[in-house]
Amino acid sequence: MNHPPVFEFLARRLDDAQIHRTETSSLADDFELDVNDAYTIQSLLIDRRERRGETVIGAKLGFTSKAKMAQMGVSEVIVGRLTDAMRLADGDDVDLTRFIHPRIEPEVAYRLGRDAGFDSDLVECVDAVAPAVEIIDSRYRDFRFTLTDVVADNTSAAAFAIGDWQPLQPVGNRAVRLSVGADEIVGSTSAILGDPVHALHALGRVCRQRGFTLRAGDVILAGAATAALPLTADGARCEVAGLGTVAVKGVRP
Repeated sequence: MNHPPVFEFLARRLDDAQIHRTETSSLADDFELDVNDAYTIQSLLIDRRERRGETVIGAKLGFTSKAKMAQMGVSEVIVGRLTDAMRLADGDDVDLTRFIHPRIEPEVAYRLGRDAGFDSDLVECVDAVAPAVEIIDSRYRDFRFTLTDVVADNTSAAAFAIGDWQPLQPVGNRAVRLSVGADEIVGSTSAILGDPVHALHALGRVCRQRGFTLRAGDVILAGAATAALPLTADGARCEVAGLGTVAVKGVRP
């Protein structure tokens, strides 16, 4: 499919910002984009990563809290793609020089046990759930961005780690605790659209609308259960009651 050259230019600009760890200004400063345009730029951005050898292994949801939706003036979640280059193991050291200004969020992760067609109920395709953390790293200067900016930037996706998988079970309202060094924040999984399972239904709608495909083994990050904390050269640990823990440690080589 042919796209306006400006979309290729903007995808390259965001890709270069991620590769070289350099901030860029809001796309909205110079270009008038709508959400459809932004998802096209995101797809071109992911295409660039795939051509470098990365593989898409799942999806992540953003704007899954009512407060964030209200702040951004939206009524639907946004979706980005996860690649294998973003995946960390539980307990890994994380090289902070990979990022511009990383922040970490506690998440609930789901795993697909079978391929999901466009008419599939994603809940029926999921076979496991786990605690997770996502490292977000907006490529925009001073964290100043619009809705279309963050969609184009693949929803600030940078890295993620997942704890031990558990058999699929209701999550609902479970206590969540995120700590980075001496900093700590507590919350609930109910901050994710009232119940993280609702994120699966929301993702299904976006996949049908945008033509995203999901396959057996793919990971879904349902959204942040609390606000993010800066990821520093300290241990970061997330605990979700009844699901377990996951941890990473920021390091500077």
